[in-house]
Amino acid sequence: MYGDDALMAIAVLTPDQLDGQASRLHDTQAWQQIVTGWECTAPEPVITPAEPTPPRLVEPPELEPAEPSDWRNLLSVPVERLVDDTLRTLPAPPPHERPLPGRLGAMLPDRVHLWRRVGQRDLRPSTHLGYARQILAEWGWQNTPYRLRNARGARCVCGALISAHRLGYGSLDTVDRAGAWLITELRAQGWTGLIGPWNRVPGRTAADALALVDGAARRAASAGH
Repeated sequence: MYGDDALMAIAVLTPDQLDGQASRLHDTQAWQQIVTGWECTAPEPVITPAEPTPPRLVEPPELEPAEPSDWRNLLSVPVERLVDDTLRTLPAPPPHERPLPGRLGAMLPDRVHLWRRVGQRDLRPSTHLGYARQILAEWGWQNTPYRLRNARGARCVCGALISAHRLGYGSLDTVDRAGAWLITELRAQGWTGLIGPWNRVPGRTAADALALVDGAARRAASAGH
């Protein structure tokens, strides 16, 4: 359950505000330690090859032909019990996910969907980015300046993060960290600005936006986020 202050914060967060918050988080020393920590790997040990030794020929012992036997005799428990034990140890099926609202839901204000946050757990940033990607893929991508969505319900990259949060996928802190991973991916690609200006570059395409989110999600998942 969410209080009035939390709902107010959810309602007023804009793409530009998220962009700034994610950038400030990315520039902190703590975040840079996260980014550089998972990229550093220990050097592989150098193994000196040993001198080859000629193989020794060993005469195989003569074996008498074994009588055919049933493999079930080698088991200490019945086969049926082994099958039952295996089935009981299988993981339970994942809970049913709420599908995204359809095209009409995409065009409605996000506050209409706030009820979906009730009872939802927090997520890792990589998972949150996956839902943001789903929003971009199903609802569409747009690059109108300073707009979370256009008349058709398509979202910008930051708008997709915010909408995923308002649909119940991740907390506000998760949104900030997901945005910071997007900026981390942009820095790796040589972009030194924020997400919004990147989103609005002339010639930018929906495929570019999806590739950016995919790259950020992979980085976050590799770092355990």
